[in-house]
Amino acid sequence: MEPSNTLLRLKKRLESQAGKAIADYQMIEDGDTVLVCISGGKDSYTLLSLLMALRERAPVSFRLIAMNLDQKQPGFPVDVLPRYLAKIGVEYRIVERDTYSVVKSKIPEGKTTCSLCSRLRRGIIYRTAKEIGANKIALGHHRDDIVHTLFLNLFFAGQLKAMPPKLVTDDGAHVVIRPLAYCSETDIARFARGMDYPIIPCNLCGSQDNLQRQKVREMMADWDRRYPGRTESVFSALQKVVPSHLADQALFDFKDLRPGAELTSMAGGDSVFDPQPLGDDCSSPQLTGQGV
Repeated sequence: MEPSNTLLRLKKRLESQAGKAIADYQMIEDGDTVLVCISGGKDSYTLLSLLMALRERAPVSFRLIAMNLDQKQPGFPVDVLPRYLAKIGVEYRIVERDTYSVVKSKIPEGKTTCSLCSRLRRGIIYRTAKEIGANKIALGHHRDDIVHTLFLNLFFAGQLKAMPPKLVTDDGAHVVIRPLAYCSETDIARFARGMDYPIIPCNLCGSQDNLQRQKVREMMADWDRRYPGRTESVFSALQKVVPSHLADQALFDFKDLRPGAELTSMAGGDSVFDPQPLGDDCSSPQLTGQGV
C-alpha cells in the first residue's frame, strides 16, 4: 500500500528535524559506524527509519548497525525484531543477556526498576559497540524526553540538567547521539502508527505508577493542553542558557563582578527583567498540584 500524502509530509518533517539536529551538533561524520539501539518501541523504530533515509542522501558515508538487547523478559517475542530488521535490509545484532532476572532479584517488589535496568543496559550497549567497532551510539530519545529529564533533575535532584543531544561516554570510548532531539513525541507516535511498526511493549517494570518520570509527563501534557507550545518553549530555553542570570559560580564569575563590567558578558545586565512583549495569551502557566 502506498503511504498517504499526510504520512509523507510527516516523514519529510521528521527527516528534516533529525537532519538539522545531526548537522547542528555534528552527530555523524564521514566514516562513522553508528550502533542504533532498537527496543521495539515507536521511538527506536522511527530513529532507525530516519537514519536509513538520511544515509541515502547524506554528503558523508557512514555505516548503520541496529542492535536489540533481548533481556529475557517472559513472553518477549524473540522473532519480531530479527524478522523486521532482515526485511528492511539493515545490518543488525541481537544481544541476549538475562538482565530481567538480575533486576527482579535485586529490586524489592513494588520498587522502581528503571535505574538498575538502565545501568545494566548501558554497560551491555557500550561493550557491544566496542566489539563491533562502532564509534557512535544512537538512542531514540526525543524532544519531550529531554524536557521531561530537565524537570526530573530540577524537581527531584536539585540540578539544572537535561539530556544532551550529544555526549561522550564515561570511558571516553564512544559518542552517544540523539538524532530525534528536535522531534516531538506526538509526531513520532503518528508516524509510527502510519508506518505500522511491529511494536513490542516493555513489560519489564509493569505499570510502575509511582515513577516520577510519568508524573512529569502528566504535568507537561497538562501544561501543553492549557498553554500550547510550552514543551517547545522549554526546549528552546535549553539552547539559550544565560549563565550570568543563574547562580552557578563555576559558570560565571560573580565574585569579581564590579561596576563598569562589560555588559555583553551578562546578556544585557538587568534589562532581562524588563517586561517582555509576549501578549496576554502567553501568560505564565500556574502550577495546579497535578502530577508532581
